[in-house]
Amino acid sequence: MQNTLSELEGARAQLFRQLQEVGDFRRGTISVLYRKCGKNNCACAHEGHPGHGPQYLWNATINGKSYAKNLKPGPEMEKYRQETDAHRRFVQLGMEIVALNEQICALRPIPVVTEAHELAELKKKLQQRFPGRSIRK
Repeated sequence: MQNTLSELEGARAQLFRQLQEVGDFRRGTISVLYRKCGKNNCACAHEGHPGHGPQYLWNATINGKSYAKNLKPGPEMEKYRQETDAHRRFVQLGMEIVALNEQICALRPIPVVTEAHELAELKKKLQQRFPGRSIRK
């Protein structure tokens, strides 16, 4: 079933409203770690022991650089969890908006140029915008 242009624009407006409601967000993930300390007589060295922990770690790669921070269980970890969840929602909404915009662009009519001088001006503008791409004889 193909949607009309006005239905798609309404759906896009709804996505923009949802985007405003996302709130504060940050990139990254939160992971839970159990580590072994390396001491031979520690309980973590025994077979089947998961290790010391849990330790909570926030990780993110921003502009090619890795960032990490140990999180304390409780309010700090909950804040980071909410912010990373909000970032995932932001990314999902962005992808939905792009997909909807592509459908809207496909449905919009192409303007028709009937005047010869308008067509010549348009060709000039295109040649200036994309130099070296036209075939010259």
